[in-house]
Amino acid sequence: MNLESPIKTVNASPEKVYNFLMDIGNFEKLMPEDTKFEKISDERFLFALKGMPEIVLDLKEGTPYSEVVLGAASDKLAFTLTADINEIDEDETEVQLLFEGTFNAMMRMMIKGPITKFIATLSDNMDRIE
Repeated sequence: MNLESPIKTVNASPEKVYNFLMDIGNFEKLMPEDTKFEKISDERFLFALKGMPEIVLDLKEGTPYSEVVLGAASDKLAFTLTADINEIDEDETEVQLLFEGTFNAMMRMMIKGPITKFIATLSDNMDRIE
């Protein structure tokens, strides 16, 4: 299952966006309201969307100023969430979130709506990058 957020234009340099996303604690600022968030380490956090189980994400890799990849820590719900960062100019950046996972038909049906809404909210909240 592949999902994409809308492309969001952020008034910050690609370097600033990249550094913000590489700091796991900053994801709390992007989360939807009423989402449980817990930073576990500098490379891992836990979150829980309403009506869904807790999910632990690990910072998998970063390509300076162009990409940040997070991945599920559990094989039960294996997926990646990639932030694709593209420079418009030195103080303006486009960011798109890409969700990729392999799920059975039943699981896909259950999570598609909440995950689509989740990545759209993360994208909308990119304005909070400081």
